[in-house]
Amino acid sequence: MFALKLIAAIAAGYLLGSISSAVLLTHTRFGDIRDKGSGNAGATNVARFYGIGMGLLTLLMDGIKTALSMYVGTLLAGELGASLGAAACMLGHCWPAYFRFKGGKGVSVAGAIAIWLDWRLILILVAVFLILAFVSKRVSVGSLSAGIAYPVVMLLLGGFAWHQLALGFLILVLVFFTHRGNIKRILAGTEPVFRAGSGKQ
Repeated sequence: MFALKLIAAIAAGYLLGSISSAVLLTHTRFGDIRDKGSGNAGATNVARFYGIGMGLLTLLMDGIKTALSMYVGTLLAGELGASLGAAACMLGHCWPAYFRFKGGKGVSVAGAIAIWLDWRLILILVAVFLILAFVSKRVSVGSLSAGIAYPVVMLLLGGFAWHQLALGFLILVLVFFTHRGNIKRILAGTEPVFRAGSGKQ
């Protein structure tokens, strides 16, 4: 019975995660965001083309679906269910079933998961992100740096269950996998500088 609840938590998380906020917010008025810029259905690409306000709204909606995924997981199977729901939500966000499995890079979902897990975790990760993104002028550098910091900070803070730590390491792996194109451009020195509303990659 408990195994069925865990499966249900995963299914609910994935289906909720597959709701692509970026696509839904931009498709009717602006066209599919995945046909623009980096091709990424995430808050950064939305902000790049349609301004900070739209980017923040995308971020908020991604946070809500993540919280719902973890809440449903908690109702079904406690903290383990919440972790599985969160992991499935991130997978759904990156590879959404409703949108041809082409979604975002998972950073907004990872941030929402951190808020749920520990307020200290999100504060430190946001600080890492902002500092590295500001210094480099590249959001991808901030995202990758926060991805590295994620499980490290969890280990340093302590008090997390094994499945929560496993979630932290999964987030690190997924952030690097979804940013593999950015990593190539960073190494080649061709990663573009971020400018909101610039309409550039």
